Parts: sequence; structure tokens; C-alpha cells
Amino acid sequence: MDRLTAERRIAELREQIEYHNRLYYVEDRPEITDQEYDQLMRELQDLEDLYPDLITPDSPTQRVGGEPLPYFTKVEHKVPMLSLGNAFTEQDVRDFDRRVRQGVGGQPVRYVCELKIDGLAISLRYENGLFVQGATRGDGTTGEDITQNLKTIRSIPLRLRKPLTIEVRGEAFMPKQAFEKLNQERAAKGEPLFANPRNSAAGSLRQLDPKIAASRSLDTFIYGIGELEGETVSSHSEGLALLEQLGFKVNPERRVFDDIEELIRFIDSWAQKRPTLPYEIDGMVIKVDSYAQQQELGFTAKSPRWAVAYKFPAEEAITILEGIEVSVGRTGAVTPTALLKPVSLAGTTVKRASLHNEEIIREKGLLLGDHVVVKKAGDIIPEIVAVLPERRTGAERPFHMPTHCPECGSKLIRFEEEVALRCINPDCPALIREGIIHFVSRPAMNIEGLGEKVVAQLYEQGLIASVADLYYLHQRRDELLNLERMGEKSVDNLLQAIEASKQNSLERLIFGLGIRLVGAKAARVLAEEFGHLDALREATREQLMAIDEIGPKMADSILAYFALPQVAELIERLRAAGVNFSYKGVRVEAGDHLPLAGKTVVLTGTLSTMTRQEAEQKIAQLGGKTTGSVSKKTDLLIAGEKAGSKLEKAEKLGIEVIDEAAFLRLLGQ
Repeated sequence: MDRLTAERRIAELREQIEYHNRLYYVEDRPEITDQEYDQLMRELQDLEDLYPDLITPDSPTQRVGGEPLPYFTKVEHKVPMLSLGNAFTEQDVRDFDRRVRQGVGGQPVRYVCELKIDGLAISLRYENGLFVQGATRGDGTTGEDITQNLKTIRSIPLRLRKPLTIEVRGEAFMPKQAFEKLNQERAAKGEPLFANPRNSAAGSLRQLDPKIAASRSLDTFIYGIGELEGETVSSHSEGLALLEQLGFKVNPERRVFDDIEELIRFIDSWAQKRPTLPYEIDGMVIKVDSYAQQQELGFTAKSPRWAVAYKFPAEEAITILEGIEVSVGRTGAVTPTALLKPVSLAGTTVKRASLHNEEIIREKGLLLGDHVVVKKAGDIIPEIVAVLPERRTGAERPFHMPTHCPECGSKLIRFEEEVALRCINPDCPALIREGIIHFVSRPAMNIEGLGEKVVAQLYEQGLIASVADLYYLHQRRDELLNLERMGEKSVDNLLQAIEASKQNSLERLIFGLGIRLVGAKAARVLAEEFGHLDALREATREQLMAIDEIGPKMADSILAYFALPQVAELIERLRAAGVNFSYKGVRVEAGDHLPLAGKTVVLTGTLSTMTRQEAEQKIAQLGGKTTGSVSKKTDLLIAGEKAGSKLEKAEKLGIEVIDEAAFLRLLGQ
């Protein structure tokens, strides 16, 4: 076959194959057999082998292949891929509707309600109709380039039906049947099983070898437009219709509503029907249809105000309590954990559940061997919600908490008015290890690269026995290089992070020391009040009690901590290493000009732009102090979403109330 004839035939074959790809993978109505499809692909492959210069990036033969990548490069999203706010109840949906209608000045509002696919969020970019880049959501601003892996998904078109430049958003997922098949194959090979389809989809798309991704039978649904050139749409529903016209696979189970009560009934119907779907969903997504109204409503720092994700209630499952193990935390508290017969729950395999303390075991009447009802709290933390005594056979047996520490063998004690048993041996390996993990954590000294596994490895190898030892690791660099997964760069980065933490403000150090009853907020109050660690160490009980936030128990705990000789030795070693002991934040005494100088502030409700801890820090920077309850001494209440009784009390007392937007203006944002 001459070149010109081959070029024409290649064009015909590509058009036919993409047509049949769409029928099979998008519309689910194939017209030819698999054998006939394979014959078309083989003919195309043979012609491209004969004339390799005719191969183009959008050829169906380019979906599978390519050499493994050395790593994924970063991709910056031109339009951020923000996450959605959550709704958990019908009332939450009604509250969302109320906020939307208020936000558009009472105009009529139309919503689009869609299934929330449980997969991996992706971004696809096309230039002049040609697929040029695919990326993960990442942190919403920056993702990873997984173009080669996404090309292996047959429902993603390599060339659009119109030569548009467009960036679209969607969800990559693994169908239930493909997930079950994959785990069967892994079990046969003795490989660990994937926990759920969502994890398997994410793991497949983050394989450096595209051939592995190609073997996983992934699929997609496209649900939105990020950027668009050369075409105009005025609503979300119009955008979805355009996506279908361009050749994307768009979920058909969507409806448009003018009435919020009808929308809620639609959600309820899918809560019942979700097990019948061939893929996993974990809720429904509600979006304002009009783009003009979306623009008017705008965004918070984290999510759009014109959309919300309704999360289905946590699933429950029945399994067997096979055992209970206990672990020791940094404060010495001994915590029991339920060991369960593995059971599938909310898309994951659950094997463990928290029991918190001995009293919970007693209250629930748990016996080893009991049938129990398990659910995921907020779809995250498994917990036992009930025991089924009617299923007992007589073989069940009671569980008894240990009398001695499972780590060091010391006798456990229970302080007055406390439920938890505690190990008070300061040399207990668990206390030391967990104390170091707390010290390096983000709210404390925030030392990057020191996760739980690295800390455990350093401790087990004898490189650290206290938090002070961290600041002398530079003297043992050669030993660090011998540790598992610790190369030159990793060690250098770790040592640099440790060195940088020396400059932290005092409140981080106080919190990191792990003084019993002293949380992050109390640590900041103490740092601001005393200014230097030495001044805090010398403080009397009266001086501590004079601070509003410090009660008698906390004061006694602080005094007892600094009276320990091993603590004095620890502090001197930290001082010798050059760790900062001074408070670097804003002092109210020196900042009377600050907008909240000397004011008592209460936070209530949920803030969308920052965590509660971050808000408290910013209030302190403005000269104010936060308390947990509203009283006549309260000067200001900052009310986020779902503000409750504190807001009502503040209004009754005539206390000034501002919302989150006003708080941000106060911060100069």
C-alpha cells in the first residue's frame, strides 16, 4: 500500500475506532463485536508500524503504551479546583437554599442535582480539540500531570467533536465489577488487596507505568467546565449538554429543580437506590444552574457558595468483636481498640474501631466474641454503636483492662476523677516515642519530614531518646544515612527542618513539651503572659492562677512538670542547642493601638476560610484574647455558619456580633 492510500485508510480507521469507542464506553450500546473491533485496531497498528511518521497523539493506538515515567511533574490549575462544602441533613440542604436565595436578592433559583461519584477528581485540557494534558486535583491549586495514564481511559476522548480549547473537570473511578476482578487477581498473586474502588482508582492513576493504569479498566464522568474558548454557555445544565456534544461521558442521572423540597425527595430516592449502581457514590452534588447567579454568589477561600455536596448518612454493618488491644499515648493514657472481623463499610474494609476507655466497654456491655454494629463517624472513624446480645452463644467472654503497662510493665494508675488508666513511668518507651511525635507535629514545633514512622525508626535505632536529641542529630549524620529510605537529600532536608524549628515562637515549644492539660491555646496564653520560658518556670501558683484561662488543675500540672529534675535537664539541653525560648508574637501591652487590644472574643459556628486555631491566633495578633463561653465580660462574638446558642446569648446581652466577612476585613483581607 502506498503512502497516500495508507494515510487515507489510517484516517478512516481512526474515525471508525473512535466512533465505536464512544458507543461502547460512553453510550453503552456497541454495534460491533469485540473481535471486529480488534481487527480494526490491528489494521491501524500495522499501517502505523509501516508509516510511523503518520502516528499522531490522538491516534487510538496511543492510548496504551509509552515508557514508565521517572516521576510526575506538577501542574498549576489556571482556575482553582475548589472542594465543596458539605451538607449532612435535609435541613442543611434547606439552609443552603436559604443562603443562596438571600445571596441573589430573592431572585428565582434553579438547581442541578447530580450523583457524587466516589473517585479521583481530574482536570482535562484540550487545545483546538486535541487532548494535551490531564492532572489530578492535588491541593486545588497544584496537581500532578497524569496525562499518559488518563489517555488509557477509553471514555476520555483524545480529540473532541469540535476544535475547542477547553479545560474540563470530572471524576475518574473504578467500576465495582472491575474492582472485584482486580482484587481477585491480586489475591491469586498473594498481593495486598485494595480497600475500596476509590483507593484503587487513585492508586492506578498514580502509577508511573501507564501500562498498569491501562490494565485497571478505569472510567470517567465529566461534570464541569473550568475554562472555555470559542463557545458560550450561560448555565451549568447547558455546559453539561455541551460536554456531551463534544464527546465526553456525562452522568445521565441528573435533574434540574426549581423547588428545594422536590430536590430533597430526589436525594432520598438515591439514598435507597445507590447499591444498584455499577459504581460507588457517596452523596449528591447540588449546584446553582445559572452562571450569572454563580458569579454573584462567589466563593469562600475553600469552596463555592453556589454548590454543596450532600453526604449520605454513614453506613452500618454487623461484625464480630474478635479482640481488644491497648496502646499507650504520650500522656500515659491507656486506650483500648476493638479488633473486628473484617467487614466492608462505606467503601472500606474495617478491621479496628476506637473504644476510647474502659468505661465505654462497660457501658456498651461488650464481650469478646460479641456480634456488634459498626458505623463510621462522619464516614471516617469506625466506632461500635451497639452490641447484639440476642446473638450470643455462651462462648463470649469478658475483657479486663491490664493492670500493668503493656510497653514497660509499670503498674498502671487512675487519677482521681479520671476514667483513663495511665502509665506514669517517665522512661516508658511509649511515652517517650509518642511525646516526640507530639513535639514535632504541625501545631507544635512543625518539623517536616518527622512523621510517626521516622520518629519510631530513630527511637528504635537509639538515635533519639528525648526531644532534645533531635537537635543533636546533625552530629550523627552518617548514622542517619544508614537508615531505611534515608538518602543524602532526605537527611539534609530533615536536618534543615530541625534547624529551622529552633526559631519558633515560645508558644510552639510550650505546647510541644506536652505538659498535661496544656493545649495549644493555653500555651499561647502562657507564652504571651510570661514572654520567656525561664519566667514561666519560675512562676508561682498565684501568678498562674491570676491568668483567666489557667485553672487550679492546669496550674498544678505546670508546677509539677517544671519541678521534675529530668525536665530541667531537658530544658538546658534545648538551650545549649540554640532553641528559642522567647515569645515572638504580638504583646497586647505593647499593642494598645491594635483593633482588639484588651478585648475578650468568642468564636462560634464554622469559619470557611480558616480553622478555629488559626482564627484564635489571628485574634491574638490583633491584641484580643479568646474564651469559650459568652458572658457579660465578652466584648465581641465572631459568628460563622451554623452559629447556635452562643449567638443567641450574645444578642440577648447586647454584645457586638460580626460575621466572617467582617472579621476578614478586620484582618485587612
